Amino acid sequence: MTALLILAGLSLAVSVAMAQDVKEAVTVESNRKAIELVQTHANYLWTLVAAALVFFMQAGFAMVEAGFTRAKNAINIMMKNMMDFSIGSIVFWAVGFGIMFGATSNGFFGTSDFFLSSWSGPDGDQWILAFWMFQVVFAGTSATIVSGAMAERTKFVAYLCYSVFICGIIYPIFGSWAWGSLFHGSGWLEKLGFIDFAGSTVVHSVGAWCALAGAIVLGPRTGKYGPEGEVRAIPGHNIPLAALGVFILWLGWFGFNPGSTTTADTSIAMIFVNTNEAAAAGALSAMIVSWILFKKPEIGMTLNGALAGLVAITAGCANVSPGSSIIIGLIAGVLVVLSVLFIDHKLKIDDPVGAVSVHGVCGAWGTLAAGLFNIGGPSVKLVTTQLIGIGACFVWAFGMALILFKVIDMIVGLRVSQEEELEGLDIAEHGGHAYNDFQVIN
Repeated sequence: MTALLILAGLSLAVSVAMAQDVKEAVTVESNRKAIELVQTHANYLWTLVAAALVFFMQAGFAMVEAGFTRAKNAINIMMKNMMDFSIGSIVFWAVGFGIMFGATSNGFFGTSDFFLSSWSGPDGDQWILAFWMFQVVFAGTSATIVSGAMAERTKFVAYLCYSVFICGIIYPIFGSWAWGSLFHGSGWLEKLGFIDFAGSTVVHSVGAWCALAGAIVLGPRTGKYGPEGEVRAIPGHNIPLAALGVFILWLGWFGFNPGSTTTADTSIAMIFVNTNEAAAAGALSAMIVSWILFKKPEIGMTLNGALAGLVAITAGCANVSPGSSIIIGLIAGVLVVLSVLFIDHKLKIDDPVGAVSVHGVCGAWGTLAAGLFNIGGPSVKLVTTQLIGIGACFVWAFGMALILFKVIDMIVGLRVSQEEELEGLDIAEHGGHAYNDFQVIN
């Protein structure tokens, strides 16, 4: 009897021990899955919040462009910023996303897995929706850069035409070269080791080189240059509005750069700091240079200096130190002032908001700086690769945009008449006044 009791006790003990082992195993496994689920949900949330911040940059661009141009063109500026994102959203959904991130065998652009055929409904991969949303706001940013450089003399219908091609072809193809592997693609530049974490070149320089082509084909605004080629200033009508736009863009960049991780982890902290420090340094150095050159701390150059620093740090924000980001921003602030003066006075290209200097010149500088200040150390191979990427971007974006604008000019016309330009595009193109309580005389 005693033996049976002992045997029963041992059996019970073994059963309890086995049950505890199973319980512990289930708990460990369930905890692991729960942690993964929380991380996945956090990644979705962070990516979509960052996308919302980048979308808000559209408002910043609209305010900067409107503030730096004349009151008689304010409605036109707002309409163009509204339409480039609206058109871009549809075109990038239907065509651009697949070209940029579809699977490819040639390394030049995607040929399969377009957005419409990649997603299989509520039971399919939901990440494609979050990833697409983050990418489409980048496409909209690249397109809207063109608006500022071509402001005050472009036909609205022509603007609608080139927005389609920039969001649908020009931006996505270069993007596939540098970022294709973020989804299903694989571009030739990224295979070389090209660094452009958040798009100094992919987003900003592409838009800027398209803008340069457009400004060249358009020609300067009426009255911008005198009979001897002397530069005549055409002041913007609302500098406080432009300043507010810059602050909005600065805020939006905290989604632009850290959001490019598409992951909610600790790596975003350094990216936040680098982004902020470069902007601050760019504003400071631009102010100092303008103070030296113009004997006064000029507001327009200072505002563009902040944007120059933001553009420059975008490529290397994840692979340079905070100290390096300050140096990158300081140099960008100097470059943007000198570039604006060179393009305006020497090249005689009329860029009302300095878009080519801010996004093109400083985008190229930032891309090169990502190699020069790489935390892992620069190398000849890395710097050479960065230069190849910068050059490829200019040749592709500028060359294709030049052809595009020439074709548009032949088919629908790119520039409004001189009478419409003098009257203002708000009346000529949209039949309204931005400021109905005020009479605007130019």
